Amino acid sequence: MASARQISGPCQAWPEDSAFVREVLDRIGDKWTVLTISTLSAGPLRYSDLQASVLGISQRMLTQTLKNLERDGLVTRTAYAEVPPRVEYELTDLGRSLIEAVKAMADWAVTHHSEIAGNRAASELTGVGRAKAAVSASAG
Repeated sequence: MASARQISGPCQAWPEDSAFVREVLDRIGDKWTVLTISTLSAGPLRYSDLQASVLGISQRMLTQTLKNLERDGLVTRTAYAEVPPRVEYELTDLGRSLIEAVKAMADWAVTHHSEIAGNRAASELTGVGRAKAAVSASAG
């Protein structure tokens, strides 16, 4: 007879509208969001300075990321009536409340990137899960 299913994890404490919580996690866990928020944590930046600071981001992706962050209330966009036109982006209080979390994720990635690269290389040789199965079979 099968044992009773054990349900655990953070989803148990979420409100009934947990799909929205997953959408928020998708937004704040996105690599471009993490890098954009981390970059803006130092203060407001012009679009071109932000793009130069977030290595690898395309103009299209930065524009999309900023629009989504602005829509969610994490970033403000201020356009100045100057010649040439100047637009700056800045974190809101809500956006600043994420700084510690996104910097922790970015720091973790920097700290563990070599280990993960090694794991990926090993996986290319053995295939995902095969090394564990081979070790278990030889131990038994």
